[in-house]
Amino acid sequence: MQTATPEVTIIVPTFNEGPNVAPLVDRLSTALAGRRAEIVFADDSTDETPAEIERVAAATGSIDVRMIHRAEPLGGLSGAVIAGLRAARARVCVVMDGDLQHPPEDVPRLLDRHARGDVDVVVASRYIGDGSSDGLDGLSRTLVSRTTTALTKAMFPLRLRACTDPMTGFFLVDTGALDLEALRPRGFKILLEILARQQLRIGEIPFRFAEREAGGSKASLRQGAHFLAQLAALRFGKMSGFAAIGALGAVANLAIVWALTTVGMHYIWAAVIAAEVTIVANFLLQERFVFRELVDDASGRWSRFAKSFAFNNAEALVRIPMMGLLVETWHISSVLATGITLVVAFVARYAFHALVVYAPRKPRSTRRERVLHEIDEQVTAPGEL
Repeated sequence: MQTATPEVTIIVPTFNEGPNVAPLVDRLSTALAGRRAEIVFADDSTDETPAEIERVAAATGSIDVRMIHRAEPLGGLSGAVIAGLRAARARVCVVMDGDLQHPPEDVPRLLDRHARGDVDVVVASRYIGDGSSDGLDGLSRTLVSRTTTALTKAMFPLRLRACTDPMTGFFLVDTGALDLEALRPRGFKILLEILARQQLRIGEIPFRFAEREAGGSKASLRQGAHFLAQLAALRFGKMSGFAAIGALGAVANLAIVWALTTVGMHYIWAAVIAAEVTIVANFLLQERFVFRELVDDASGRWSRFAKSFAFNNAEALVRIPMMGLLVETWHISSVLATGITLVVAFVARYAFHALVVYAPRKPRSTRRERVLHEIDEQVTAPGEL
């Protein structure tokens, strides 16, 4: 059913939440009575949840209900929310979980706070006023929630100074103030992605996090690892991924040097072989995990490889003699000398790859402006200068 343009779109990312669909729609219908609203389920389920959403949508007459079922759930929960934002017919969107731990009765309070006209995002916070996180499953999850919130605010003291609960999944966003193309959805903390990447005016309301009525928690060690990776990527931009691959390459480099010198090879030849192996491996990993969204606008793959290979070998021609100087002059081990010179070379490698190897084929502006733009996008985004 398509009615007039709604005032608000409620976006509900779901993963195997079938038993909660009907009560959620019923409670939202009651809470939003008198308002033009629609509900968009962004569904990644592998069970019967899509069929239940379709059944409820057909039986509900007081509110529009639509579903986006993603066969390939790219970006996890965050990707589902972005898909919902793209499909929303209203400019004002409310994002909430499908497990009823975010009370539908609080949605009008989010709308009323936004209606005052001084904010772009309204966060439902567990940590202000009479808000509560009692619905978290046990002391351990409460401690994890508090710790990750404190860590996140410490990493982004300026961007999150007006937000007490950046880890919540219950919030309103005015999409007119949001640049969806700037978001890089990953993991499950989409509000953090939004607030860290863009300068938005933030308001808050307190809410009481309810106990789960059906289904199970999606929290896991894997989700925790995704969160830490997301936090690092947001804080340090592509440099975090580049550093991780560089660190892996450094470990491999040290291991190769150690193995070859152990069997009697001279440390200089061992360092040369280790450098060539890790240069090729690092390039392949950087293509896949760090600069993948830039490759379409950059030069061809063989050209990128040639630039990367040439620079890294030129850097190695400087680095390896420096390593030899450290060994012969300071009388330190060849492994330690290799580690020191790899650390020193990191920044130069990153700058060259970000500004030269993956530079757009056609400059978008003057060279000076392009370099400044690339530095901002690749190194500092979404940093706080």
